[in-house]
Amino acid sequence: MRPREFDHDEVLRIAFDQFWRKGVRGTSLSDIARDAGVQRGSLYNAFGSKEALFLQAYERYAGDYLVGLEKTLATGSMRKRLSAFFDLTITNFRSGSPPRGCPTTRGLMEIGAAEGEGLDEDARKAFANLVSRITGLVQDALSAGAARGEFSGDPAAAALHVITVTRGLAVLERAFDDEPQLRKIAAHTIDLVLGKRGR
Repeated sequence: MRPREFDHDEVLRIAFDQFWRKGVRGTSLSDIARDAGVQRGSLYNAFGSKEALFLQAYERYAGDYLVGLEKTLATGSMRKRLSAFFDLTITNFRSGSPPRGCPTTRGLMEIGAAEGEGLDEDARKAFANLVSRITGLVQDALSAGAARGEFSGDPAAAALHVITVTRGLAVLERAFDDEPQLRKIAAHTIDLVLGKRGR
C-alpha cells in the first residue's frame, strides 16, 4: 500500500513546534510522525534525517520571523521601532506554555554536543544567517533613523549591541523566567542607543 501524501508545510510546523519545545535531541521522528499523522518512513523519505527536517523547519520559521520583523521596524519613531523590535523578541521567547525560549539560542546549545547527536555546521550557518539578517534589518532601521535626525551613533555598532543584548535576554529568560526584568533591560538598552531623545 502506498503511504498517503502529507502536507509538507504542516509537517514542518508540527516538527518545529516539537524542536522548539524539546530541542533536537529531545525530539524523535516517531513523535513528529505521530503528531503529524504520517508514517515515520515517510518523513525519512521526504527529509532524509531528523537534522535535515530541523533545518527545513528552522528556515521556514526564520523566513516568517523576518517578515514580521521587517513590518515591526517599518513604522513609527526610532524609539517606537526599537521598542516594537524588543517586544517582538521577548514575546517570541515567552510564547508557549511553559515559555519555549529562543529557538536559535536553544539550537546553538545543541551544536556538536556529542558525536552523532545534536546539530552540525549546517545548523550553525543557518543560525548565524538569521542573526546576521536580523542585525542587518536593525542596522537599516538605525541608518534611516539617523537620516531623520533620531539617531546620532554608528548604526552598525549599535545594531550589533542591540542584537547582543537579545542573546543575553534569551539566556536570562531561561535562567529566571522574569518577563518584567527582560522588558526593563530592553528599555534601558534603547535609552543607551538613542539617549533620552524622543521620550
